[in-house]
Amino acid sequence: MNCHFMGIGGVGMAGVAFLLKKAGHAVTGCDKCASPRTRWLEANGIPVATGHDAAHVAAGVERLVVTPAVPETAPELVAARAANGVAVSFRGEALAELFNAAACGVAICGTHGKTTTATYTARLLRLLGADPSWCIGGEAGSDPVAGVGRGPFVVEADESDGTLALYRARILVITSLDYDHADHFKTHADYLACYDRAAAQAETVIRAETLADGAWPELGRLVLGAHNVRNALCAIAVCRELGFAEDAIRAALPKALADLPDRRFQRIWPPVGEPGAAAFSVIADYAHHPREIACAVEMARSLKPKRLRVLFQPHRHSRTKALKDDFAAVLKTVDELVLLPVYAAFEKPLLGGDAADLYKALRDGETQSGSASSMVKLARNPLEAWRHAFLTRRDGDLVILLGAGDVIGLVPRVLRDMESEGGDSGKIVYVGAGTNTWRSDLATDEIYVKTDGPAGRPGASLGIPWMAGVPGTIGGWTKMNAGAFGHSVSEVIRRVKVDGVWRAAADCGFAYRHSDVVGEIQDVEFDEAKLAAARADGSAADYLAKRKKFPPGTKGSVFKNPPGDFAGRLLEEAGAKTLRVGGARVWEEHANVIVLAPGAPASDFLALARLMAARVLDRFGVTLEPEVQGLQTA
Repeated sequence: MNCHFMGIGGVGMAGVAFLLKKAGHAVTGCDKCASPRTRWLEANGIPVATGHDAAHVAAGVERLVVTPAVPETAPELVAARAANGVAVSFRGEALAELFNAAACGVAICGTHGKTTTATYTARLLRLLGADPSWCIGGEAGSDPVAGVGRGPFVVEADESDGTLALYRARILVITSLDYDHADHFKTHADYLACYDRAAAQAETVIRAETLADGAWPELGRLVLGAHNVRNALCAIAVCRELGFAEDAIRAALPKALADLPDRRFQRIWPPVGEPGAAAFSVIADYAHHPREIACAVEMARSLKPKRLRVLFQPHRHSRTKALKDDFAAVLKTVDELVLLPVYAAFEKPLLGGDAADLYKALRDGETQSGSASSMVKLARNPLEAWRHAFLTRRDGDLVILLGAGDVIGLVPRVLRDMESEGGDSGKIVYVGAGTNTWRSDLATDEIYVKTDGPAGRPGASLGIPWMAGVPGTIGGWTKMNAGAFGHSVSEVIRRVKVDGVWRAAADCGFAYRHSDVVGEIQDVEFDEAKLAAARADGSAADYLAKRKKFPPGTKGSVFKNPPGDFAGRLLEEAGAKTLRVGGARVWEEHANVIVLAPGAPASDFLALARLMAARVLDRFGVTLEPEVQGLQTA
């Protein structure tokens, strides 16, 4: 059969593609970019195209293999659906077919520990001379994701899309059972039922919870963490079920358990020696479920760091929402937590499933306990989170890059910064009065420079009545094209001096609460006739009477008005006035204003703004754009 794999470089897809090729099928694939894994596939005779194109399925392809992450609008999938004779199947379905055709299939499943247990099992069987085939969702050392032998077939059987129920195993290993994948399994009972179907079709079922380590005391020194002891016991149980002697298994254990798969408590820094209390250390861990995070924290604490610092990227909105309180319970045990925006995978935003929702749960717990300081911060992006950890590093810190999303992409930057001692010149942010600028409470590379000179004068000095009561400087007004009552300051501007160069107003990209000006605004020249007309447009007292007086601790309107509507109206109808995070609350007089209590962290403001925007997106389908400079809410 002629098969094409969309996203063939994925850790799960690559192994199935390799095995189908070895089974005699014609296999091609595509992915958004080349990688070591796609180059490995090409070395094994599988052509891989870069990018996605409907033409990939136009020339004799009989089967398109995808994952649930592929949207229905993807070009190859659209073409396959429209074509006659092109079957579409999930990666899990294709692997189950290969597995069920094997004479002796060993399926490793469970909420946690699948990859590690499958790796241990395949290695043990190789060392015992069983010559296994394998397909595992992770690489460890020099082991590729898949291999072909004449013996048992070991697979990591994924339950996330329900295809686990298709497996008919000689041996089924269940490592653990905690509710997960709320996007597919609507209840815990649905989740367990998938495992029950797989177990009913298996000849032998090995459950980790029934295994004892009394006969294998050496496991405590061969692996780190009680969960990895259980994973090793599962691998041993498979080998014993297949008839291998205890002495032979024991002799093979040191090599079989020598290292974990990538991203399973993987040492990033220092490159030599063990991480621990003596130096600044960085670990990457794939944990993305509360139980897995608890194991990662336990392993980290066993190294006795002076400070345990976690940069956590939640994986999928549905999991974040369903397990929010469980996440908060384990994450509050670390010394410092920086939350990154959710890695959505294939999901759309989900009300209640934002990183800000998890932040709120943690902050609510702190405020209820009377904590005077916060151990949790909210980052706008992964790089900001890492730079905070780097810029505030101390000997004895252990930093974990935690999560199953693209947080792993920080590793090259971590190595670069640690090897070069990290110097970035810093992003310069020019501010006037700074009244509408949000500054992170994380240590960042941003350098704030206050504008002096003509552009640094108060905007109120222009004497425009409809701008009465609006704070800020002339330069700040210009950069954000400030305005009120249907007017904008760009109406009276002739030209702007930016970094020493005069630019005509028409070249500044003025739009609603926006300009394209990058750099320092040093001076602004006004059209005197238009300025005079603006000054004559009513009285400042009349306009001030119409304007609500903002309380201390605000930064003005949080969001810009969307075309044809008002952000305040949308926020109020979406119920935003009831929202509060830590020391930040929505002002009871206006739903588009946040009041930050004295001493409250800036992350409270950011989290609340994200929750406000999420309410409007969920209720009206409108994405609000921040008016406060520096915020990132989408």
